[in-house]
Amino acid sequence: MTKTFKCEIVSAEASIFSGEAEHVVAAGRAGDLGVLAGHTPLLTELAPGPVRIVRGGGEEDHFYVSGGFLEVQPEVVTVLADTAVRADDLDEAAAEEARQQALKAMQDKSAEMDYTRATAELAEAAAQLRTIQQLRRKVGRSS
Repeated sequence: MTKTFKCEIVSAEASIFSGEAEHVVAAGRAGDLGVLAGHTPLLTELAPGPVRIVRGGGEEDHFYVSGGFLEVQPEVVTVLADTAVRADDLDEAAAEEARQQALKAMQDKSAEMDYTRATAELAEAAAQLRTIQQLRRKVGRSS
């Protein structure tokens, strides 16, 4: 039997997930990070992007976090997110529109705009789209 651990995803708004997991994959600042039972304790910053939780029997849950921290302790993995939503609840059209607006703002040299803010908005929209694409690939495999 595969070992499991308690996993929690919480944001300032609410607890979005609490349950047993066999495997967690999250978007860290240096790349994707996978956690299995018995992982070394760790605290790392998360980039905007997907979080995938594999539960018993291979069932998966997909989430999007806008950033935050991943904490690994001996018996529990906690995602402390700035904002967290279930991937199914993401609006692909809105994310694509936000991406287009951010690109337009960055390319408009005459406009008074905050380049740092536009860059952050672009990164967040791209991360939401990446999360939606991962979910779509998972659904395509299980069909």
